[in-house]
Amino acid sequence: MCLEKEALLEVRNLKTTFKTLRGQVTAVDGVSFCVGKGEILGIVGESGCGKSVTSQSIMRLYDEKQLVSYEGEILFEGEDLLRKSSKEMEHIRGMGISMVFQDALSSLNPLYSVGEQIVEMICCHKAVSKKQAWKTAENMLRLTGIPAPEERVHAYPHELSGGMRQRAMIAMALACEPKFFIADEPTTALDVTIQAQIMDLIIELNQKLGMGIMLITHDLGVVTQTCQRVIIMYLGHIVEEGRVEDIFDRPLHPYTIGLIKSIPTMNTKKGEKLYMIKGTVPALSEVTKGCRFCSRCDYATDKCRAEDPELVAFNESQSVRCHYAGKLTRTEAV
Repeated sequence: MCLEKEALLEVRNLKTTFKTLRGQVTAVDGVSFCVGKGEILGIVGESGCGKSVTSQSIMRLYDEKQLVSYEGEILFEGEDLLRKSSKEMEHIRGMGISMVFQDALSSLNPLYSVGEQIVEMICCHKAVSKKQAWKTAENMLRLTGIPAPEERVHAYPHELSGGMRQRAMIAMALACEPKFFIADEPTTALDVTIQAQIMDLIIELNQKLGMGIMLITHDLGVVTQTCQRVIIMYLGHIVEEGRVEDIFDRPLHPYTIGLIKSIPTMNTKKGEKLYMIKGTVPALSEVTKGCRFCSRCDYATDKCRAEDPELVAFNESQSVRCHYAGKLTRTEAV
């Protein structure tokens, strides 16, 4: 459930299927969630769990003629994005929904200054003069905390630090004042201090501009400081969803319990081995008919291996996909 009564984005039973040489594989399988206006939703899971595919499916960035097919609904302000034409989606990207990717250096064009790239985006979506667009680009760099924006606007990506490049990417994403913002691991490869600054910036912009935000991250610590609700994904499924405080106080799914147990605490002693969930996320081609997590779960039974549980409401604020939800505690082994 959205914290806001009015959902800005609502995803219903989304399935994203890729065509491969070995046949079709479904990377996102029946995912449903919503994000309200001004809300920050966190999406957490290991690499290969479908987080980035979900976000890029919302933006419809994949080649739909040769690579991918979609099922379900993606409702943005009540309109289904899967029914929009390619031309209509070009207008929505940047104006309605914007996205920041993991690696700013590979996302920015090295042949153009950051200002030129922001100006190009503004001119594509708004009927403004080049002079106005340059002024907006400078103001956006200032808004994201880049020092001397009147000079940095003419800098090339390689002339900026990692933190500044990420801020420039955020400035570009917000230049046309989108209503919804997707941040796909925006602090990857940045040092801890810069990570904190970028996350503080996202929270500040959320409060100033009232955007709905979907934050994809591996860092559960970031989720506790930033998000109101969190979704835990595993192998294309949502396995648990709820308010951040409820998920951390009483995790219900064995996978969620394992992720929380792997976080270092103030009581973690020097040299102490951190907890690890056994095994790795299997390939999509190895998905079995039972629970997708059962091969890594010590609590799994024959029922888990035979039947894939449904995502059901456990209480007013949490939903979980597990036959034995609530019977485990965060102190038990996974």
